[in-house]
Amino acid sequence: MKQQQYSKEYKVGIYVRLSKEDLQAGESLSIENQKLILKKHVKEQNWHEVETYVDDGYSGVNFERPGVKRLIADVESGRINLVLCKDLSRFGRNYIQVGQYIDYIFPLHNTRFVALGDNVDTIDKDNANLDMMPLLNIFNEWHSKSTSKKIKTVIEANARAGKYRATKAPYGYVKGTCEKKLPVIDEPAAAVVRKIFEMRSQGISPNHISQVLNDEKIPIPSDYEAQRTGKPPVRKSNHYWCKTGIVGILKNQTYCGDLVMLKTEKQSYKTNKIIKKDESDWVVHHDTHEAIISRDLWAKVREIEASVSQGKRDSRGDTLPLSGMLICGDCGYKMKMSYNNTTNGSKKLPRIYRRQNYNCGNYCRSGRLACTSHYINLKDITQIILDDIRAKATAVVADEDKARKRFLANKAQITDKQLILNQRELVSAEKRVAELDKLMQTVYEDKVNSKIPEDVCVSLLEKYKAEQSDLSERVTGLRAELDRQSQDENDIDEFIRRIRKYAEVEELDRAMALELLDRVYIGAKDVEVREIGIHYKLLGEFSG
Repeated sequence: MKQQQYSKEYKVGIYVRLSKEDLQAGESLSIENQKLILKKHVKEQNWHEVETYVDDGYSGVNFERPGVKRLIADVESGRINLVLCKDLSRFGRNYIQVGQYIDYIFPLHNTRFVALGDNVDTIDKDNANLDMMPLLNIFNEWHSKSTSKKIKTVIEANARAGKYRATKAPYGYVKGTCEKKLPVIDEPAAAVVRKIFEMRSQGISPNHISQVLNDEKIPIPSDYEAQRTGKPPVRKSNHYWCKTGIVGILKNQTYCGDLVMLKTEKQSYKTNKIIKKDESDWVVHHDTHEAIISRDLWAKVREIEASVSQGKRDSRGDTLPLSGMLICGDCGYKMKMSYNNTTNGSKKLPRIYRRQNYNCGNYCRSGRLACTSHYINLKDITQIILDDIRAKATAVVADEDKARKRFLANKAQITDKQLILNQRELVSAEKRVAELDKLMQTVYEDKVNSKIPEDVCVSLLEKYKAEQSDLSERVTGLRAELDRQSQDENDIDEFIRRIRKYAEVEELDRAMALELLDRVYIGAKDVEVREIGIHYKLLGEFSG
């Protein structure tokens, strides 16, 4: 290949870079210090400086930097033909990409490269430092990797020590001045956060919440922060609340007084791609600062988020109590609400006066081949559910212990007698597992002391190990069953706490439905006995 010839009239592009980690090195690596050294060298060499390209606060491990991208573009266009930087590490710390530019791309465009501090100059082919350049590049990348590990270690140590190191506190808080910089409530914004959680706990959708906040002209978090601090927002926005912002607030556990850290990490020190970590790897500190919302409200919103019913608003902007909860008992599709064609003479009544009803959504869309009619009037199914709620609430008020036993038996499908038997079996199995450990140790010692033959030892060990393996598996199953029973008891206690207040309720509203109901299965219409399966939260379908 013909050797590239460099021009003697050099049009210089000075490149300077400083990462956040380099700030710790002090003034020697500062942008201004780099500029001062390089500009002085340009004058001494009687070169012509075209432009200085600056990347302040950027890591050198990747080349997606605005300054270096403009520099490369000017090299390719011929605007500059000499790249000057303080040292190789300023240009980059990725040895593959640095080598690609210096060995291939710059020569292809007749561009000279000079790293002043490392005494690297591509015009001097006999320069020993040029031969050492690949090793220097590898060292620079190793340094970046090592620095990244150290920073990651410090971040993790701070997180485990409960030190709050976020750039700023979430909306509703400001960063505190204590040693750990824990969040401190900012009451005007905190009131909005409470409003958002309260509305969501009532089943109001994030979209609807954002519309309410916009109608009330409540500033979005970035605008509020700008008003509070007097600093303009960092990012542009349309200044309106949206679903995404509401959802982000509703998912932030900081609001109930906890610090949740190390939820994400960089995929690699060479890229800025952020990946989510498994929840088991998060660092969580409970009750570290004053909560904006109660844990009960947080749990209630989590329950709403996990619900099968998200609900839709009707033409008047209201969400009906059973919206999204009714399911076809045969095909599993959600029931679709519609209005019948009740008329007043020759004219249809306004929609608000027409009867509302539900039918299988699959049947409504695709006809009889998809499913059958599961038509049911809204008033009728609401009354059925309301009667069932009142009956359970009345049973709790009349005899709570009796109701609890019936609910628990229905949920757990296990009797008190069976529970006692399981507990006894678990104690016996655990005791036998411990005995088998001792027996196997004794057999082994007898073999070592020549008290029993080897074949007898092997036979006994295999027998004991097989028995222990079976018992260990049974112990695991019994513990899981008893743990589930304990959780079932907690669930039933919570269900009783919720339902007892509805013994004399007159109307089913959305808040009540969200608190008590999971889903309701509607059986086919044209059958002798129509099945309605009401599945309660914490209880399941009660068949007693």
